[in-house]
Amino acid sequence: MYWYDGAVSGSRPTTDQAAVAGLDDVKLRLGFINSHGQQKGVDSLIVTDMIELARLKSIGDAILLSGDEDVRVGVQIAQNYGVRVHLLGIAPSRGSQSQQLMLEADTTTEWGADTIKTFLSVREEKEEVIKVAAAKAASTPATGEAHNLATIAVTVTTFVDGLGKTDIEGVAAYWETDRGVPAELDKKLLPICGSAIGGKLTTSEIRHMRATFQKAVKAKL
Repeated sequence: MYWYDGAVSGSRPTTDQAAVAGLDDVKLRLGFINSHGQQKGVDSLIVTDMIELARLKSIGDAILLSGDEDVRVGVQIAQNYGVRVHLLGIAPSRGSQSQQLMLEADTTTEWGADTIKTFLSVREEKEEVIKVAAAKAASTPATGEAHNLATIAVTVTTFVDGLGKTDIEGVAAYWETDRGVPAELDKKLLPICGSAIGGKLTTSEIRHMRATFQKAVKAKL
């Protein structure tokens, strides 16, 4: 299986992407997310892989979960090598898949909500965790640097306690190829901790925040 996504922070994968990459028989391919939040470079990766796998006769059939017309050329060339391409869509796929791509495919299939619920569920955003962490830190009296460090520790620990099992596993997978706090979690923690202490974190406070995060996550592994 080939899984395509965009890298939010350059070429570094997120915790979820690292977890996917660590699965058996799954190949992670990353494009990038530009400054406008647009995913770029993914279609070309799909097209290239389809052509190469077909040319090398590594596949006889390909199941493609996509709707972008830009991958149609990959479908056409793969078919020229004898590969049958089966287009899979998520209901209502007629509104999200290119008609030209659907016509080009050898077969088309649509999965509805009932089918998807058998193996996939929606993970709720951790907004409540963020609120609890901030509220708990704000209730700590005292002032000064020692207070800030203690507040940051409470905030980070509360945040980590609210992460789900898959979140923790994702961080562990991220650490197999990288170090520190994953970018998407670092971006959440910085403003949360800043709000908790009532100002921008200093360099030493940022180091403390990140060290506390790593310690708290390791305690759950």
